[in-house]
Amino acid sequence: MAHVTKRTRALLAAALLAGLAGCGTGSHPEGAAPVKKAAAVPKAAPAGLPGMPPPLDPHDVYAADRPNQLSPVVRNFPSRVYVPNTNSNTVSVIDPTTYQVVETIPVGVQPQHVVPSWDMKTLWVNNNRGHTLTPIDPATGVAGKPVEVHDPYNLYFTPNGKYAIVMASLDRELVFRDPHTMERKKSVPVSCYGVNHADFSADGRYFVVSCEFSGELLKVDTEKMEVIGQQKLPFDGAMPQDVKISPDGRTFYIADMMAHGMWVLDGEKFTTPTLLPTGKGCHGLYISRDSREMYISNRGEGSVSVFDFGQNKLTKKWKLPNGGSPDMGGVSADGKVLWLAGRYDSEVYAIDTTTGKQLARIPVGSGPHGLAVYPQPGRYSLGHTGIFR
Repeated sequence: MAHVTKRTRALLAAALLAGLAGCGTGSHPEGAAPVKKAAAVPKAAPAGLPGMPPPLDPHDVYAADRPNQLSPVVRNFPSRVYVPNTNSNTVSVIDPTTYQVVETIPVGVQPQHVVPSWDMKTLWVNNNRGHTLTPIDPATGVAGKPVEVHDPYNLYFTPNGKYAIVMASLDRELVFRDPHTMERKKSVPVSCYGVNHADFSADGRYFVVSCEFSGELLKVDTEKMEVIGQQKLPFDGAMPQDVKISPDGRTFYIADMMAHGMWVLDGEKFTTPTLLPTGKGCHGLYISRDSREMYISNRGEGSVSVFDFGQNKLTKKWKLPNGGSPDMGGVSADGKVLWLAGRYDSEVYAIDTTTGKQLARIPVGSGPHGLAVYPQPGRYSLGHTGIFR
């Protein structure tokens, strides 16, 4: 190696300093202030809702819902379809292997939805006008003592399991309760009419609520339990229903039975959504087990539209033979069957998710509504008829 003189070392040092200065925001004359320190590393995006289980895949909120990936909590539960009959005040229990009603459970007045609890150990029947929740043990199918809860049209759970949220539609309230005892913790009055369905952001920090009777949407801060956004849908007579977030967590879809399609909403910005027509009476939204598609029930025309997330468009429409009124429901644990209540026809439909073929049409009580397929894959339940993550 050649000998490096003191002069050479000095020149190298000077060159290095000059190079560092060149990385700044501009050149400085000799004797100027010292080179600025490197800019601070930007702060990371806010973490998820405190206590919420971390997502399995940051690009897919439904990554835990793959076919037959049942939690140890539910693995030994018998596979059943629980159908609340709003006008009969009963729950019909269907064996999905035989397509037969195997039991009819008396419950309270006007049961609207059967909702899996956050810990997935209980099914809560929402007796809307009876002002009670009836617990069902999914291990035995036995109903327990009803719990007094006013106006429980629908029921959700915060992603950290800290609260149950009762959608008190006629009371015009979101009521945060203990998820086990249902003791009231905080009531949040709302100025819209008919709060009924919701879904949570990918990080769990907020959720979007549909207001059926005033055609509005709410954005609610989960931790603060406060409404932080509200807007009127740009359609005269809008009646928003089910709400679902896209697998990548970027978009909310809101079914609208009077606009006959889905509203496509940027939840973060909460700007005016756009309408994607699907079919008459657009009502329920259900994600496929591979997170690639969404099944959309069109109650007013007896059909199911299929939306492809990758293609960002509707790709298929399945029409029920002899019509029908497909409403709320869910997807089987293996992902092969879509189950929907026939709201105005006292029946339940089983539909093949590959072909769209009707597999069965099962008579039940009067006014079947928010049926729950149980058990389903996932680590915890956000409520409704089964939103699992």
